[in-house]
Amino acid sequence: MRLEGRIALVTGASRGLGAAVAKRYAAEGAQVILVARKREKLEQVDDAIQKAGGQATLVPLNLREFDQIDQMAAALRQRFGRIDILTSCAAALGNLAPVGHYDVPLWQEVMEVNCTANWRLIRALAPLLHASPTGRAIFTTCAAAREATPFWGAYAASKAALESMVRIYAAENIQSSLRVNLVDPGPLGTELRFAAFPFEDRTVLKSPDDATEAFVTLAEAGCTQHGALIA
Repeated sequence: MRLEGRIALVTGASRGLGAAVAKRYAAEGAQVILVARKREKLEQVDDAIQKAGGQATLVPLNLREFDQIDQMAAALRQRFGRIDILTSCAAALGNLAPVGHYDVPLWQEVMEVNCTANWRLIRALAPLLHASPTGRAIFTTCAAAREATPFWGAYAASKAALESMVRIYAAENIQSSLRVNLVDPGPLGTELRFAAFPFEDRTVLKSPDDATEAFVTLAEAGCTQHGALIA
């Protein structure tokens, strides 16, 4: 029970990596706040958590509706008074195309989900993270942020922007008890991966459940890593 008594908010918690991390956090004793767009998918994750003896709070929310993030933060302040762990797993791929060929709305969607929404989460939840004596903020990234791979422009640019923003956020909090880090879990058997590589041999991919250890380590009250990228 490495996270016993801690309050953890996980975005993208309805499927894939987010669902796996949320269930692992609950198994480690955390009270988990599940954030994603689709309530029915969140309820399935909640059912699994409850069946295993854990606890969860469901927050159906579209991260591109930025005012809803502020409203969620206000509600969480009233209910919990703090957040010990913020873990961002939500991501959008868009599609793969030459940089100059992206539709404007699609480019904006990818940037908003992968980067701007995380800035809004930081902006809204920072007071709650600092209300915890051992606040932890963990953001999910990808090797695409550090590679110049043709046709990955929107996704890669959004993840590169996220990495830069998170490193700056970590540097700004070096004197506080908040620990801020990035995780690159590598290729996983998720819907996002299958959309990008529809003909890939899925049997060789790591399960999202097998990628949760780094998130637990960084979420622990005793974690000392700060400003790191764990891959």
